[in-house]
Amino acid sequence: MIDHLSIQCADPGASRAFYDAVLGTLGGGRVLDLGDVVGYGVGDQPTFWVGPLTTGEPNREVHIAFGAPDRESVRAFHEAAVGLGAEVLHGPRVWPEYHPAYYGAFVRDPDGNNVEAVCHRLE
Repeated sequence: MIDHLSIQCADPGASRAFYDAVLGTLGGGRVLDLGDVVGYGVGDQPTFWVGPLTTGEPNREVHIAFGAPDRESVRAFHEAAVGLGAEVLHGPRVWPEYHPAYYGAFVRDPDGNNVEAVCHRLE
């Protein structure tokens, strides 16, 4: 359903450093760099964009969940975020209330967004 998603950031440099690190653990990375705006994805198609705050007001918190190929990638995402000083909302664990194989970790990005890595496969 979703083709791509873009977020505005108060400090684009801090957000780019955060997403460079955490998305790299999930097999993604920068696929297009337009200076102020960076597109991330797997392959050559950007599906997640980071740019400067242009509305003049702080953003509302959003929840962004990135798919992980396996549980080890979820743990690596969590470790990368912690290494950058991100606030941990929930460490990696199974969330059986969603479904028996749902394994996710939740952190805050530099703008306070709730960012998750999730794997839907059993270990």
